[in-house]
Amino acid sequence: MPKQTTPYGSWESTLGAERLAEAGIRFGQLAVVGDSVLWSEGRAAEGGRNVVVECAAHERCIDRFPAPFDSRTRVHEYGGGAFVAAADGELFFSHDADQRLYRCRPGAAPVPITAPGRRRYADAIVDAPRQRLVAVREDHGDDAARRAPPARQEAVNTLVAIDLVAGSGTGAETVLAAGHDFYASPRLSPDGRHLAWLAWNHPQMPWSGSTLWVAALDPAGTPGEPRRVAGGAAESIFQPEWSPAGELHFASDRTGWWNLYAERGGSVQSLMPAMAAEFGEPQWQFGMSMYGFEPSGSIVCVVDEGGRSQLARIDPAGTFTRIATRFCMLRQLRVGKGYVAFIGASETQAESVVRLDPSTGRDEVLRCSNPIALAPDDIAVAEAIDFPSTGGTVAHAFFYAPKNARHAGPVAERPPLLVVSHGGPTSATSAALKPALQFWTQRGFAVVDVNYGGSTGYGRAYRERLDGQWGVVDVDDVVAAARFLVARGDVDGARLAIRGSSAGGYTTLAALAFRSVFHAGASHYGVSDLESLARETHKFESRYLDSLVGPWPERADLYRARSPIHFAGQLSSALILLQGAEDKAVPPAQAETMYRAVRARGLPVAYLLFPGEQHGFRRAESIRRALEAELYFYGRIFGFTPAGRVDPVTIENLPAA
Repeated sequence: MPKQTTPYGSWESTLGAERLAEAGIRFGQLAVVGDSVLWSEGRAAEGGRNVVVECAAHERCIDRFPAPFDSRTRVHEYGGGAFVAAADGELFFSHDADQRLYRCRPGAAPVPITAPGRRRYADAIVDAPRQRLVAVREDHGDDAARRAPPARQEAVNTLVAIDLVAGSGTGAETVLAAGHDFYASPRLSPDGRHLAWLAWNHPQMPWSGSTLWVAALDPAGTPGEPRRVAGGAAESIFQPEWSPAGELHFASDRTGWWNLYAERGGSVQSLMPAMAAEFGEPQWQFGMSMYGFEPSGSIVCVVDEGGRSQLARIDPAGTFTRIATRFCMLRQLRVGKGYVAFIGASETQAESVVRLDPSTGRDEVLRCSNPIALAPDDIAVAEAIDFPSTGGTVAHAFFYAPKNARHAGPVAERPPLLVVSHGGPTSATSAALKPALQFWTQRGFAVVDVNYGGSTGYGRAYRERLDGQWGVVDVDDVVAAARFLVARGDVDGARLAIRGSSAGGYTTLAALAFRSVFHAGASHYGVSDLESLARETHKFESRYLDSLVGPWPERADLYRARSPIHFAGQLSSALILLQGAEDKAVPPAQAETMYRAVRARGLPVAYLLFPGEQHGFRRAESIRRALEAELYFYGRIFGFTPAGRVDPVTIENLPAA
């Protein structure tokens, strides 16, 4: 059937914003216990509620608790590690509404095990012989305020043991480790005699400098003097784990790449010759996992190379063997007996919970994040591109040409380009199918998803390209990506747009303020004022800008020079801002100040505030409205009419249609 010639941006698509939002599931943590795979899924159709789902081998999947329970922790604000499952089927989880830990026995209603108050918990493990949990605790109560410096009253983070015998909600807790600004990844040795954990201090972030500690435990579980195993201010440690034989393993980037190591005979040894590949990732959340042990002692792991993930095995002799799969992105890897489980995606399948036999490569999808079936002729498949940027550097991205089985653009035209800048900024994008991105390509947009300098997956040196250069290197790279595609003839140089969320929103705003390349932009809860961010953001990121920009307040000049809010007079592009009303990471004042400045400048601008949303939209109605609002906005700016019914958005300084 011949395609209909239709203006770019106006193509009809079966991937509607409402359908996309209602069907979407956001996967979080994953665990394996015996033959069961458990995972948390955030359901947009249920207001973003996070449910722990269990799927035993060859059985149907079940929710482990009913509404309104919501498994989410706000430690570090970004959370993760919100639940832990015991071997006997018990589940322990943090409930979002009160941040208390709850105990959920099979077939029974959850009951609280921690006391009410201003404490949060994450990354718990079960110490079954001592009938306790060991977890990270973040104290926002009076004790935190009393101990914090007057200039910044911060929460106090510790490792604690939580008694499971004393009774529900008693708050019987014992501090096991204190004194560092941050803690993560408590791990018990197989014999229960040693406890390992990660720690780091301001101004380091866990991916820039962290330390691995281990302490002997007495029979009651009281730790002795802790000993530092590895790490420091310029070395990042990721995911400590004990092997079945009791050897402590971990990933370290001491060579410039996160590779795997073990402590043997009192010294740290590499498991294999160094690889220019990543076996670790930035620890933005708790509970992240890229490797695990088979009963034989072999390691099954995820290895990231050039923006793609692969599965591999390392045997006890150090032999590295790749395991072929159909997935290009894998995360949350867990190893069971005779199987592995992970969250994976391919170029043509959205993120899914997968159970796989590593001996055969045969896999089973237990749950897909978006069950909407896309026809192959409607799927834009990523093209990996490397392109020159400033200073003779090479940056990386994935390019998606418009794709729709029923429509084609006019022969004499090129499509508009949407440049995507990811968050973090240490995060990374991949070639995996993203339905929210296909929303644009099916309507006639070209998209380039950029792994700018600072992104993960290309070694520590590539991450550190952004040190002291946030708002410079990232902006140079997104601009270079757009110019590369214009020069190649793929896109219309007169219809270039840029969008991003969080840190990607900052890159978007900076690109509009400091460059004259893009004609429109969309900032989703993005940073406009670095000084305000340094003063107001939460503890986890309160010193992050020291490395990205410079020490605050000593280099206040840099903060001001890199803040788009102070350069609204240089803007010449249209802008839409989308913001969560309860965002603690980037407060709404950032977007509101930028909105007023752009409106005063006389440029087309729109601002949408979403009640009840935080740092990232979780509710179906918010996701739908944000997508449609952005599409409508581009239509008005670039002169096309979106197909179907799209609710209009109030755009200031734009003449009526």
